[in-house]
Amino acid sequence: TLERVMGQYLRTHADVGMTNASALLLDASTMQVRAMIGSADFRNDAIAGQVNGVLAKRSPGSTLKPFIYALALDQGLLHPRTMLKDAPTSFGPYTPENFDHRFAGPLSAQEALIRSRNIPAVAVAARLSKPGLHDFMRLAGVQKLQSESHYGLALVLGGGEVTPEELAGLYATLANGGISQPIRYTQPAPGEPPAQPLRLLSEEASFITLDMLRHTPRPDTASPARPAVAWKTGTSWGFRDAWTAGVFGRHVLVVWVGNFDGTSNPALVGVDAAAPLFLRMVDALRAERLDPGEVALRQPPDLRQVEVCAATGGLPDALCPVRATTWFIAGKSPIQTSNLHRTVWIDDRTGKVVCGPRSDARPQVMEQWGSDMHRMFRQAGLPRASAPALVCEEDSSAAESAPVITSPLRGVRHMLRAGSPAPLVLRAEAAAGARTVYWFADDALIGSAAPGEGMTWMPDLSDPGRHYVLRAVDDRGRADSREVTVDIAP
Repeated sequence: TLERVMGQYLRTHADVGMTNASALLLDASTMQVRAMIGSADFRNDAIAGQVNGVLAKRSPGSTLKPFIYALALDQGLLHPRTMLKDAPTSFGPYTPENFDHRFAGPLSAQEALIRSRNIPAVAVAARLSKPGLHDFMRLAGVQKLQSESHYGLALVLGGGEVTPEELAGLYATLANGGISQPIRYTQPAPGEPPAQPLRLLSEEASFITLDMLRHTPRPDTASPARPAVAWKTGTSWGFRDAWTAGVFGRHVLVVWVGNFDGTSNPALVGVDAAAPLFLRMVDALRAERLDPGEVALRQPPDLRQVEVCAATGGLPDALCPVRATTWFIAGKSPIQTSNLHRTVWIDDRTGKVVCGPRSDARPQVMEQWGSDMHRMFRQAGLPRASAPALVCEEDSSAAESAPVITSPLRGVRHMLRAGSPAPLVLRAEAAAGARTVYWFADDALIGSAAPGEGMTWMPDLSDPGRHYVLRAVDDRGRADSREVTVDIAP
């Protein structure tokens, strides 16, 4: 069935240079391979048809992103409705971009995953403690990995290499509630001891991750698949590999489309090249009753559904106008009350904000976004009104968070060349209402800048290896600090 579907698909796409593909179908309940297609045509020398692509190392693109979010769920960093930031961001020397070179602004973790936004995924990966993605892949049996420092955060976006077989094993871990087991091509021999399972993710994190992926819209209908399919696409750098991997019923299917010699082709985009083939294979298996369909999902014991404020993902306060439900892992998921909304009083005569309550003024609920979120809204073409900076003595809502230093990064040692030193860029985000951030180095004022704006600072070149304490203080006296070390090279 799968060979027939693949042959028909490639024949209709030969005009755009799609001539080869590989696929692996796995029964996750037994970890036995149900079907394997190493190449589109074993006898075709033009595509190196005798190469088994299922065992070939390739860049997986974005197909590893679900495991970033699963690890973050387990480490209490987010839940599906947690708001993430899709905006220009540098992670030290690494500045990732989105596939479409655009920025979506604030969006939920679930939306960031199913829309495959690169910057939120890298930002989440940068916050992971142990295990990170590299540890997870190594424990799951991915072979020939370089050191974690070799890849850095680029591993999130396909900087390493996996085989379709290894990728199927990773997705089977999600299907099996976070337990990793080896793939089998044959029935176990009589008396053979079963393989020892290895828990890599919690049952709750695996359940939520698959639930998020089930919301991915099919490219042919623009709606999630019914019966449900949890799937993710990937595109390697240079358009050399198009992937789709997913879970449906008790099966895991991985599809790769590309050329064994690594030839680039702009048609090799995961959602355009591999996803249609993947979904045709799923549809064909179901049409021929070779897949039992959706299996009954058992809700893990520590999983809850809670109500959150839709705009922030935090627990709703009395002012939150729109609420939504989300999955929540008891004892793990972040608990924070939303404080985005604020009541202000509008003078009936002038329309200006005044201190209230007053008989000649009306209350109005407004949003109080911080400087970083305002900038993201502007970049995404979604300007937002915000509560003004007016502070009244009785207004307890003015007690907002302190600035957050975003540059320099924490834990980074800075090296300057004495002959051509480059100044450090200092940047801090601030809460709504703050207009100026003042910068201090070891209690000495070195300058000021608007929230979110960069300011350059040249450390003392005569004192190599010096430790500085940098402080960012807003115009309401709230502060953040960071220690940095500056080395001087000749």
